[in-house]
Amino acid sequence: MTEKREYRGDYPDRTLYIPGPTEVREDVIEAMCEPTFGHRSDRMTDLYTTIVEDTREFLDTDNDVIVLTGSGTEFMESSILNLVEETVLVTTCGSFSERQADVAERLGKSVDRLEYEWGRAVKPADVREALEEAETEYDAVTCVMNESSTGVRNPIEEIGDVVAEYPDTSFIVDAVSALGGDSVDIDAHGIDVIFTSVQKAFAMPPGLAVCVVSEDAYEREVESESASWYGGFQRSLDYYDRKGQTHSTPAIPVMLAYRTQMKHMLEEGHEARDERHREMAEYTREWANEHFDVFPEAGYESQTVSCIENTRGIDVAETIEAVSEEYDMVFANGYGSDLGEETFRIGHMGEHDTESIRALTDAIEDVAGL
Repeated sequence: MTEKREYRGDYPDRTLYIPGPTEVREDVIEAMCEPTFGHRSDRMTDLYTTIVEDTREFLDTDNDVIVLTGSGTEFMESSILNLVEETVLVTTCGSFSERQADVAERLGKSVDRLEYEWGRAVKPADVREALEEAETEYDAVTCVMNESSTGVRNPIEEIGDVVAEYPDTSFIVDAVSALGGDSVDIDAHGIDVIFTSVQKAFAMPPGLAVCVVSEDAYEREVESESASWYGGFQRSLDYYDRKGQTHSTPAIPVMLAYRTQMKHMLEEGHEARDERHREMAEYTREWANEHFDVFPEAGYESQTVSCIENTRGIDVAETIEAVSEEYDMVFANGYGSDLGEETFRIGHMGEHDTESIRALTDAIEDVAGL
């Protein structure tokens, strides 16, 4: 049985280079310290409509935006409940896409997997073949945009174009570790649902999930026999249209932080933010190729999380601990029982830049004797 470990106030402050949570600006943290106010007040309407519409502007989408208290997993689950009556095609190439399949099965859906070896990317041609050969039309196809367990960035734009040829099939995208650091034209590629968590590339404190919902997805949920209560598209969006608020009590302090950070993101601009993340990813891959190797398939590397193959056989856990103790920096081991010591991961997302990533790689070189 787990024993209580008392939380103390003397923990060292270490810079985060994990695949989330990531570093948060001081003024964003300070924004959470405003006095509490009612979630049915005019002040709440001002706050919630601001963050929803700022998010829509930043992502350059005409689709509806929902911001709810919870992790991105909330929308991973609710999108299946809302849009899948019977059958779903789940593309799997790592731990988080496997989780989507597991969630769908737990919800009683009939799940067909389009499976890839971990480290390989989902191919649009394979999705097309699966849709063409299916005995019945799928209610939805799911894909993880950024498989942070393996560092793979799947081509969701091209996959979305394929799924769009099947108008009765929704396309659901898990962009938890990508959105905000890797731009995607949501409206142009038939993406019906795309969701994220704010503690990743949005660089906010954990606690909120963001979901962008197409009109088609909204209408399909309205016509369905069952849907998620908490994460229901109709329930959330209709309440927003009527009240400009969330249907249930939200984490107001984190929404205040969201408001502050989204202003920063709008000031930087989506294109510039995308370019900064691209530069960090390119630097990290160059460094990895010099000292180790990159794990994902060539041409499909993530823009926010690099998964590096441990070709030198260093003790990953020991190196992480030493970098943490000596340099106050934290990066991540591999994700999954087979990758724990075979790979390690660097999160280059949020407010990091190439110089801050170089500080980490210099520390790794020093500790590992590279």
